[in-house]
Amino acid sequence: MTPPPWSPLPLAPPSAVRSPMSQSSSPDLSLPLRGAHNPSSTGAGTTPGSFANAPQVGSALTYSSPDTPGMPPPSDKTAWDFMPADWTQVDGRWTPPAGFEPRTQLEFARLGQITPEMKRVAERERHLTAEQVRDEVAAGRMIIPANRVHLQHNLDPMAIGRASLTKVNANMGASPVSSGTEDEVEKLRWAERWGADTVMDLSTGGDLDATRAAILSASKVPIGTVPIYSMIIGRKIEDLTLDVILDTLRHQAQQGVDYFTIHAGVARAHLPLIRDRLIGIVSRGGSLLAKWMIHHSQRNPMY
Repeated sequence: MTPPPWSPLPLAPPSAVRSPMSQSSSPDLSLPLRGAHNPSSTGAGTTPGSFANAPQVGSALTYSSPDTPGMPPPSDKTAWDFMPADWTQVDGRWTPPAGFEPRTQLEFARLGQITPEMKRVAERERHLTAEQVRDEVAAGRMIIPANRVHLQHNLDPMAIGRASLTKVNANMGASPVSSGTEDEVEKLRWAERWGADTVMDLSTGGDLDATRAAILSASKVPIGTVPIYSMIIGRKIEDLTLDVILDTLRHQAQQGVDYFTIHAGVARAHLPLIRDRLIGIVSRGGSLLAKWMIHHSQRNPMY
């Protein structure tokens, strides 16, 4: 495993952990800290795989479960083992190419820099310091889904990762026969009120673009989408092209969407196995891409 260019910090003691409902000291960021602690440290009384061992912050341990026999051992690799080809390592430190300007949380973390978003995550997760958040992001074990455009609105940064508290997502979306932009914004408000850490807009009907823009403008939590729902508006799935895929992803990113579901795991090798399933593919996006692969006899374009 390639070492980071600084010494990872140990996990803060349990006494430093605050209640999940603690409020931020910042008057501009009023969302409560969300997430739940593991109620069982031994795995007793849980279903297999329901809880994982406590993460070792700053170490290579990414996943292990005390109550699931036969699980593969955790990998000793981290994001430090998959650096861009144009970065160089000298005396244990990684250096980007000349003129490099960091844009993502991962790039700032790789340079050892702590962003305002990392500081905010540490405020909301009192068992972590900003330095630990940076370390986990740099190691690829934590993400901060915070689109720069969304940050200009009301987004309150949060993190998802092995060292962070458990997060809950809420799905919503307008259909071709019901709901609309105002209704979806109202759903968003209720989702935030009852503690959703992120929200996915799964709209398949109405003005998808206007609905998405309104949700992003109003949302304090990260917003995700399934872009293929927009890609097939006005066209058959068989007519999906690489240009349409990239244009849609680019457009939604420019709107401020924080994360995407792209169904990259559906492979051509899976298709013969699906034929014998009683319920086929339960994922709408996955079934659409399966139809595309069968029609074109090509691999998943999202892969």
